[in-house]
Amino acid sequence: MPRILLKKHYIFTLEEYLNEADNLSSNSAGFSRRHKEGILSAVSLGFFLVLVGMLFVCNPDLPANIIDFVNSFELKTVTRLNMSLPAPKDPRLYLMVYQTAEQFCIVWAVFLVAILGLKFMFGSHARRKADQLGNVVFWFGAAYLVHSLLVNTTEWFEFWTATIILIGVSLLVRGIFLIIAWKTRMNRGMDV
Repeated sequence: MPRILLKKHYIFTLEEYLNEADNLSSNSAGFSRRHKEGILSAVSLGFFLVLVGMLFVCNPDLPANIIDFVNSFELKTVTRLNMSLPAPKDPRLYLMVYQTAEQFCIVWAVFLVAILGLKFMFGSHARRKADQLGNVVFWFGAAYLVHSLLVNTTEWFEFWTATIILIGVSLLVRGIFLIIAWKTRMNRGMDV
């Protein structure tokens, strides 16, 4: 009797296995896409850590400069707003910190472009592509803002104002991409 139960159990499990295999083969694109997204996330985290590490290795004085930069903050009055906000005592003293931030922004943005290309190759969902495109726009824009408002002219409060605008532009780019993707999907649905 135990042998019969064992055989029934074994056959039942084999049937389940074969049914599950059929289901997986029909849904393997979704599993594959998730798996590829996970790989891209791991690669992104690894690249981020390597990039930050390389910036510290290439700029050995960076930790001390960052500590000085953070310790130099004080409340400064923004005349147009008639309110006080934190700012470095003398922003012009921290050019190395700004240049390192600019280097980070540029390299990170270029890396994100490569990841965006991979997301298109792997057939990622439109929302993930839109998020990535918005991130690319943000980091290239941040590199520009750091260079033009901190490295060249050291306009501390103007930099933060422009960064808020850049965040809005990044969100608009994401939304526009999603609208275009939705319209494209709807047009394909009508043609079929």
